[in-house]
Amino acid sequence: MIKLKRAYEPPTADDGARYLVDRLWPRGQSKASLGIEAWLKDLSPSAELRRFFCHDPGLWDQFQERYRQELGDPAKAPALEALARQARQGAVTLIYAAKDTERNNALVLAQELKARLGQGR
Repeated sequence: MIKLKRAYEPPTADDGARYLVDRLWPRGQSKASLGIEAWLKDLSPSAELRRFFCHDPGLWDQFQERYRQELGDPAKAPALEALARQARQGAVTLIYAAKDTERNNALVLAQELKARLGQGR
């Protein structure tokens, strides 16, 4: 099971393994408050893509397409597969800082992981 949660929400017992999937560290949060297993900076959107999107809802479709292209980079395959393996073993929660809960990189990453797990997008 793959879940999404904002970095500003406290960890709960049903989160399972928690992974920060943003390129930047969430403001005002300590590693202890996030309760993460790891910071997967390499699976986050590039700095260029982040600047392009800038959380503009009008650019959401383009952002998704370009982020999926970045995730398709063979250099990212080992990290994606490791995360998918973890999700096969139990709950995984992708932690993100964006205010928009309907248009963010964690959502796209979760869809890609579900596709790898045969759960569709």
